[in-house]
Amino acid sequence: MPELPEVETIKNDLMPHVAGRIIESVTLFWDRTLQQPSKEEFTRLIAGQKISGIDRRGKYLIFELESGYRLIMHMRMSGSLMLGRDNPPPHTRAVIHLDNGSAIYFNDPRKFGRMQLVKDCGCVLGKLGVEPLGEQFTVEMLAELLANRKTPIKGILLDQRLIAGIGNMYADEALFASKIHPTRPADSLTKKEIKQLHQAIREVLRLGIKNKGASVTNYFRPDGETGTAHRQFKVAHCKNKPCPVCGTPLERIRLHQRGTYFCPNCQKEDY
Repeated sequence: MPELPEVETIKNDLMPHVAGRIIESVTLFWDRTLQQPSKEEFTRLIAGQKISGIDRRGKYLIFELESGYRLIMHMRMSGSLMLGRDNPPPHTRAVIHLDNGSAIYFNDPRKFGRMQLVKDCGCVLGKLGVEPLGEQFTVEMLAELLANRKTPIKGILLDQRLIAGIGNMYADEALFASKIHPTRPADSLTKKEIKQLHQAIREVLRLGIKNKGASVTNYFRPDGETGTAHRQFKVAHCKNKPCPVCGTPLERIRLHQRGTYFCPNCQKEDY
């Protein structure tokens, strides 16, 4: 699933190619990709819209349109955006046709991705928590989010209502970097551990952005290239490989319906 670093990379890669361009039309190959408004209203409203910029909020990509509308996209499990001029690649669910003859292909093998055209972003993004790379995300704020919560810490990191943008891969990496077992109750973390986790979250996300996202399964950059962030992963998707710190075989468990990777020696379950 594209997480914060992948969506940030898509935003950065697309910006110089689409800012200032006019959307001539959008072709939908899978109608359910469009969440709102109706297909007829969407087709009417989107034609002729000028793209003034692109933003990101959590895992959502936001095309800012000069009219005040916002085209919001969520890649979900397998979505990616590709730039091109030729025939759409396989699994393309929507095509945004631009005035210079180029197009943005919304590629989504599993068909979970969605897009919405709205005036008020709050109706879609208002439920999201703090941005983990923003100024508001302090050690103190993280401590407040964890206080009195018995939920396993991994679940807290995945809760987009609390912290927006962290997904499965980067949660595993941050917990490994801070030596915290993923099943630890959130309120059991010490002040020192919270500080370490805060630092680790920001470091693994920034490294993921620097390396243009992780191409573990379906993620591609808009130019068709893969990201390289997965090559730096210490534990995510590394079951049975030796821990890079102690050599212990890495383990995988199921937690909050997600595969969770960790080192049983470096990340002690006892506390």
